[in-house]
Amino acid sequence: MENLINKLTQKPSETVNLSEKGRFEIYNLSENPFPRNPFVNKTSTEDKLNGNIFEIAIREKEFTKIKNYFLNVPQSNPDHFRLGFINDTSYIGRGNGKSAFLINLLKKINENYCLDLSESKNKCFGVFAAPEGGGNIKTFDKFVDLIFDSIIESNIINTSLAIIRLDILIKMGKQALLQNYSEDNLIMNLNSSSWFSDNNIDLYELNEGIKRNDFFKNLPSDFPIYNKRSLFSELSNQNTFLDYYKKIRKDNEKNDFIFTHLIELFLVAGFNGAYILVDDFERVVEFQSATQKKDFSTQIRTVLFDGIYINSKIGFYNFLLALHAGVPRLLAEAWSESGMENRVPLNPQIESNNLIAFEKLNEKHAIMLIKKYLEHYRIKKTTKEDELLPFTDKSIKLIGEFSEYNASKILTFAHQVIDKASSEKIELIDDKYIRSYKNDSKDFVIETTPKNITTTSTIDLKKKAKVKKK
Repeated sequence: MENLINKLTQKPSETVNLSEKGRFEIYNLSENPFPRNPFVNKTSTEDKLNGNIFEIAIREKEFTKIKNYFLNVPQSNPDHFRLGFINDTSYIGRGNGKSAFLINLLKKINENYCLDLSESKNKCFGVFAAPEGGGNIKTFDKFVDLIFDSIIESNIINTSLAIIRLDILIKMGKQALLQNYSEDNLIMNLNSSSWFSDNNIDLYELNEGIKRNDFFKNLPSDFPIYNKRSLFSELSNQNTFLDYYKKIRKDNEKNDFIFTHLIELFLVAGFNGAYILVDDFERVVEFQSATQKKDFSTQIRTVLFDGIYINSKIGFYNFLLALHAGVPRLLAEAWSESGMENRVPLNPQIESNNLIAFEKLNEKHAIMLIKKYLEHYRIKKTTKEDELLPFTDKSIKLIGEFSEYNASKILTFAHQVIDKASSEKIELIDDKYIRSYKNDSKDFVIETTPKNITTTSTIDLKKKAKVKKK
């Protein structure tokens, strides 16, 4: 028994030093504030990876142009832009910040469904789509699949169904049941048959009220607004729509569903438009044959302008395509032959408000970028004089220069150098330390392509575009 007591109560001869500071605490930072591989993954829980850390002032020019010529233009204007291009102006590789920009633009749009950005002229939602690498999306029907997948991911169908049911419940005098819910919980409950049952709400009466809307009278009989249309005993939800879409086999029927029938649902919910933000559009173009490029361009024209779809008539969906600098020349011939160049210019040499030039960063931007990440991970607030510590104004400018003013390269460089400096207990990372670090680090490498995106070899778009032009 004595041995057991000794085992449980005996203390070690060495004690833990609780006064020891964390590795980055010497810089008033909770951790290394910069991402090791700074390519945006919007599903990540880490702010340094998911695009949450974003300095809007760096891209104020681009955002203002989108706001003035897209978001703030009435959807009721038949001449509103239905397609725009966010075109990278530099050939310095991936990582100039387009993904983070699009994700934050998406948040701004969905925060108040564009009502604040348009002075209440428009109520629009946004969805984010990113084609995978490797040439998986070369045809327009695959592109349509990508759009629908993005709509599902955004949860806007559940939101729209909830809005429609909410309107009926208010007309039924059931407002008292709708109090004290968060937005997410309210949307979830209004898509739950059990919630309606628990609150003694007749689903037949609810669905009959929905059915009387004029927009729904033109829908096909199997449209999934009701899960069991004949009995009205179940509520449809987003999964109902997903199952319905998976059963569609013909491409023209998919187009009818996306560009007409689904829009009617959104219109009933009170939306008068939507923004489809497509990142890395070059992943579609660079793998297409000449025939596929022309077919794609022609079908884009049909669903946006010349077809008999509701979208062609009113321009409900507004596309913003982000692409690298060489893409316009790769697509130029097909774009011109399809007649799209006259409708929506793609040539960056032409002055057009549908073209948003995504400019290369400069010294000032590099400082703003580093400052934003440092600020996010500060343990305590700093004074203006200390806001760049452990860096200096000169050292950040040098990081920008060595990184070709590419946002991803700047963040990678900053991650590596602060990691090394902290291990050496270096308190100030000045320009001298930056030069020494770059010169002494034999393994100094800055990745420009995210390893988790595709294993396909990188295509030199500048070189390919020049060859195509000859």
